[in-house]
Amino acid sequence: MRWAGVALALMLASAGPVWAQWKWKDSSGKVQYSDRPPPASVPDRDILQRPSGPRSIAPPPAEAAPAPAAAASALGVDKDLEARRRQEEQEREAKARAEKERMAQVRAENCTRARNYLQTLESGVRLTRTNAKGEREFLGDEARAAEVARTRELIAANCD
Repeated sequence: MRWAGVALALMLASAGPVWAQWKWKDSSGKVQYSDRPPPASVPDRDILQRPSGPRSIAPPPAEAAPAPAAAASALGVDKDLEARRRQEEQEREAKARAEKERMAQVRAENCTRARNYLQTLESGVRLTRTNAKGEREFLGDEARAAEVARTRELIAANCD
């Protein structure tokens, strides 16, 4: 019974440092664990867990201030991030330009087709089309006039 009490006391004494665990995300996004506080270069929002209880562990003097190399690497990360953002913006602009050019080409093709069709309609050539039953029917004067009006609307919409 006495050994059980000693074992319990030893287990509780060794559990103290476990309670004093720090947890934070480093600059690359990886979660870090330590019994010491994170470096001062880690922003407060990236600290995920602080030790609870009356014990507090002071950071060692070497980690008290961010080293110049750490500050330079943080600036390098910001420059890389900014460069990536600029590149993504340029890619979006290039896609928008390509889409605009494609739409202009489609409109030009539609314009050419509509003008050719209008020319055919106005030429007086007998035209046929297939009706809903699958039968071939000739375009009468009223249907031709309606097609001419519709085609002129298409030309007005697609041609500059």
